Amino acid sequence: MGIVVLTMKASVIEMFLVLLVTGIHSNQEMMKKMKRPKFTVPQISCDVRAGKITNVEFIVKCPPGCQDPRYHVYGTDVYASYSSVCGAAVHSGVLDNSGGKILVQKVAGQSGYKGSYSNGVRSLSLPRWRESFVVSGETARADQSPSVPGTAALPVTVTQVPGTTAIEATHTILPKPSPSAGSTTSSLRPQPVGQRSKDLGFVPKEELSTQSLEPASQGDPSCKVDLSFLIDGSSSIGKRRFRIQKQFLTDVAQTLDIGPAGPLMGVVQYGDNPATQFNLKTHMNSQDVKAAIEKISQRGGLSNAGRAISFVTKNFFSKVNGNRGGAPNVAVVMVDGWPTDKVEEASRLARESGINIFFITIEGASENEKQYMLEPNFANKAVCRTNGFYSLTVQNWFSLHKTVQPLVKRVCDTDRLACSKTCLNSADIGFVIDGSSSVGTSNFRTVLQFVANLSREFEISDTDTRIGAMQYTYEQRLEFGFDEYSTKSDVLNAIKRVGYWSGGTSTGAAINYALELLFKKSKPNKRKLMILITDGRSYDDIRIPAMLAHHKGVITYAIGVAWAAQDELDVIATHPARDHAFFVDEFDNLYKIVPKVIQNICTEFNSQPRN
Repeated sequence: MGIVVLTMKASVIEMFLVLLVTGIHSNQEMMKKMKRPKFTVPQISCDVRAGKITNVEFIVKCPPGCQDPRYHVYGTDVYASYSSVCGAAVHSGVLDNSGGKILVQKVAGQSGYKGSYSNGVRSLSLPRWRESFVVSGETARADQSPSVPGTAALPVTVTQVPGTTAIEATHTILPKPSPSAGSTTSSLRPQPVGQRSKDLGFVPKEELSTQSLEPASQGDPSCKVDLSFLIDGSSSIGKRRFRIQKQFLTDVAQTLDIGPAGPLMGVVQYGDNPATQFNLKTHMNSQDVKAAIEKISQRGGLSNAGRAISFVTKNFFSKVNGNRGGAPNVAVVMVDGWPTDKVEEASRLARESGINIFFITIEGASENEKQYMLEPNFANKAVCRTNGFYSLTVQNWFSLHKTVQPLVKRVCDTDRLACSKTCLNSADIGFVIDGSSSVGTSNFRTVLQFVANLSREFEISDTDTRIGAMQYTYEQRLEFGFDEYSTKSDVLNAIKRVGYWSGGTSTGAAINYALELLFKKSKPNKRKLMILITDGRSYDDIRIPAMLAHHKGVITYAIGVAWAAQDELDVIATHPARDHAFFVDEFDNLYKIVPKVIQNICTEFNSQPRN
């Protein structure tokens, strides 16, 4: 009996062991058949900015071609979240222009971002920004090794930007990189954008998206221009081509990245007469500008571009319409075929007002049609310079879209916007004042008032016109140099403080002194103007000093009063003397010649070749 019981117990134990082994084996087979979760890394386009992705840490894939300068990057090593994610990756050297996967980690905002050139990408400087990010290329192991400790699923949430390509899978599950994946930037601890959740790790998209870090209205600070488009609304253009013209404006607005820190844009439509569709301060971001363009309806009539240019010069670029003092003024004139009025005189006045005129001619006149043109070669008569930079010719309306990038590149190249300089904002003006005994105290104050009246006409600042002054008798004295006062009020006060010296009249020595001490500190990009005021014949030779001034590129205006010798004034003055030498018989009449002196200064400036 005992043997039977033992045998039965052994059989039960054996069966139990078989079942146990079988269960374990089946479980292993089942585990083998189970598919591991597939982690998909979403691809983003080159223009997606870090601030549009609300996660504090994420992995994305960049496409090829992000080295293009239109994808703006701000900073070096640590980038402002206003930057292109993929552009920053190329700049930092994590990727080359062929694209690839990157790890992005958000970090705290910086007080400033320094631009640099690296790996074919020019990054720009930017002042304080509220959020930054760093990039790392150590994402492959985290993506390919789900067994890495600490790996967890993390969705990437993107705030959609109109006109850009969103991440392909908005809620694609990504592997959260382990700490080792971002070791190269471990010293910069990520600062969470939203509230942490105990269970999920991050709050849902609905809550995160309310914390937008990229106000669309900031604009591109590397292209700070005030821009007016003069669009052709004439009857001859037709409805279809007018729609193409509007689409062109929309594409330009999107490419420009409009905002108060960057470019501002307004539109004037012309036919028989011009009318403002919206001005510079009406819309502060590209999306609003695009919506406003869509609402524009065609006016009809003739194609009076000259009248439109005059309208823009007189009305558009004003403070009340949003014009900013420190931004270049640019007017882009679009014309179908050719204008039905003359543009030359209107454009000349625009240039003298500091407006940079670009001309886009679509489907220009053929050889047979040129006989109908009111003003041949109208584009060259209108543009800021005739060097080809300001003129674009489009063969047909269906090719107009190809002009978007070339135009934006030129408009944003502020260093080449030559017409931003005017006769009133681009000179270093040195006054050389006769303080000899024959002048007298009362008349000397009158001379100083004349100097102040002339100075008032100019735009005075460190970057605009600068004023300096010296007084002479037998000796010379520097009253103040070009770099001492940078506001008009300070300059006028300094002129008032000049004290009368009294003595002889050594005008030749005074010119030499001005060249050596005053104009030696003139900026290379400034016109050098010397305005010399004297009441008598010089005791020394003035010919050699005057020739030296001309040789050094100093434009000299000679102002004679009372006993001044006309022959000496003619020698001192820049050729032709009739435009640069003035004479009044009494000190009290000096105020009368102020407008003529200013007019001649501007005429001389505007006569420079436009090439």
